[in-house]
Amino acid sequence: MAQEITADDQVIDVMLHSRTCDLEEVTRQCPNLTWNQVFLAVDRLSRSGEIMLVPRGRGTYTVTFLHR
Repeated sequence: MAQEITADDQVIDVMLHSRTCDLEEVTRQCPNLTWNQVFLAVDRLSRSGEIMLVPRGRGTYTVTFLHR
């Protein structure tokens, strides 16, 4: 049975390669997820301390991978 890759796992995979990028880029790198799914994954990962979400104004956010 194939194991399903979670939205959190997909976001972490993007962040492993980028380290820092804007939220819209994370969404573009996860084409099989909706914007809402990406945002919820980013929210969960931010609350757990794995990534940092920083508002840059006018609906723009930067996502930084903190997990070492």
